[in-house]
Amino acid sequence: MILEKARAKISHRLGIIIKKSALYETAAWGKTDQPSFYNQVIEVKSAITPVDMLAAINIIEEELGRVRREKWGERVIDIDILYYSNRVISLEKLNIPHPGIQDRRFTLVPLVEIAPDFLHPFLKKTNQQLLNECTDPLEVERMVNG
Repeated sequence: MILEKARAKISHRLGIIIKKSALYETAAWGKTDQPSFYNQVIEVKSAITPVDMLAAINIIEEELGRVRREKWGERVIDIDILYYSNRVISLEKLNIPHPGIQDRRFTLVPLVEIAPDFLHPFLKKTNQQLLNECTDPLEVERMVNG
């Protein structure tokens, strides 16, 4: 499965995977006329900078067959940096925490599984609180312990 390949490449290029959520399925989000999304959140212990991490992620996505055609369009893989410790970063191509965390149930459900009490650096709410307040209506179905 592509997620196994992605995790192997992440371990090789970014650092040690110390936690991983189960795998979850949701209907497509953003552009809804495409196949379901499969989501998983992992926590990585890494010594590389956020900018270098993003560059490595882009390479991993390309190696796995991702072609960037349109925003929210169908794709083989999409790897995001949700948090980088408690840092806040705002650059042209990199925003940490990920700006959509609080609006996306498909991100929050697996995130809460591995880090329910982590405090969002500027919203000052835990991931569990963000999930409790999330108005995204999409169903998030737990698949397997990916």
